[in-house]
Amino acid sequence: MRLESYLGPRADAPLLLVGEAAGYRGARVSGIPFTSERQLTGTGPAEATATIVHRVLAELGLEESVLLWNVVPTHPGTERSNRPPTRAEVAAGLPFVHELAVGRPAIAVGRVAHGVLGGPYVRHPSHGGAADFRADLATLLRRRTPGPPLLRPR
Repeated sequence: MRLESYLGPRADAPLLLVGEAAGYRGARVSGIPFTSERQLTGTGPAEATATIVHRVLAELGLEESVLLWNVVPTHPGTERSNRPPTRAEVAAGLPFVHELAVGRPAIAVGRVAHGVLGGPYVRHPSHGGAADFRADLATLLRRRTPGPPLLRPR
């Protein structure tokens, strides 16, 4: 239900930001990419990457113009830890990414997403990457020109 209410208003968002996978304190709990339960309800687990992404989107005036997603929309790992997604998990998630990218450019957030999607890339905001994430995103948006989605062909 939460994911549906998130996706509906962003059906026509002109930009897609794609991360690696749902984090154990983020989308695993909230159901929404790059979002934690605490951001939605004020309680529960917080997720640093989600906080950074939403802060940067607000600073750049993009909150309503971006659809957030992950290569693997489900959480690989346990209730208390993340792990890299398997090839099978990535393959299972790609049809969703490609469907969401129809008619809009997709920007990979982090190396894993970029390795799968190709196209434009911004630094992942975790582990000290917040300033680079913001700078990379701002630079890409300044250079962006209208055109087809920027994903590699299937």
